[in-house]
Amino acid sequence: MDIYVPPGGGTGRPVVVFIYGGSWANGAKESYAFVGDALARRGFVTVIADYRLVPEIRFPVFIEDGAAALRFVHDEIARFGGDPRRIHLMGHSAGAYNAMMLTLDKSYLASAGLSPGVIRSTVGLSGPYDFLPLDIDVTKAAFGNAPNLERTQPIHFARKDAPPILLATGADDTTVLPRNSERLAAALRRAGARSVTLKIYPGLGHAGTAASLARIMSWRAPVLDDVVVFLERA
Repeated sequence: MDIYVPPGGGTGRPVVVFIYGGSWANGAKESYAFVGDALARRGFVTVIADYRLVPEIRFPVFIEDGAAALRFVHDEIARFGGDPRRIHLMGHSAGAYNAMMLTLDKSYLASAGLSPGVIRSTVGLSGPYDFLPLDIDVTKAAFGNAPNLERTQPIHFARKDAPPILLATGADDTTVLPRNSERLAAALRRAGARSVTLKIYPGLGHAGTAASLARIMSWRAPVLDDVVVFLERA
């Protein structure tokens, strides 16, 4: 993992663990340095960890790797100026899926020796949360081995005691349709979750929600500002 520390360092900083996307088959932490840079400059110790990818592994290993990363962050982030009591989870696309499963299905954190309360809040950018049946090669490759497909879906785990959740997506996303975020937000609200925020950005496609986090791309949409406001309130 790469760890980005706010300018000037300090101690007791809030922490963001960011999980990148790539259809569970692509991606590398180095490609998202712009996310670490943007969030660190706003005062967050930011962690971007690699995880194993398809076809080397399949569901649920990429989620379990995320739980292992969270375990390390919880135990060690104070050495880098972070506060282990203020860990926020964030992901884009497939990474948003991983983040939401870690947040809503308590079994993954439990297996890593963590309580659900270790996650202070979660931000999902352009994530797939309700995508059955498996009708494209990407999801078949990642989830086709699952004995119970319903339990691969974050929407299945919507619960009243979920931490604050921000779901953000682009209105023009044709890769992961905005209805994924809309349906999960509705399911969480029906379950009685105390804080669910849904934002849909006009004119943004699938990559736009992540790209807008970069300082040079922030003019496209106020994604970074909205994320920071949400995290600070959480």
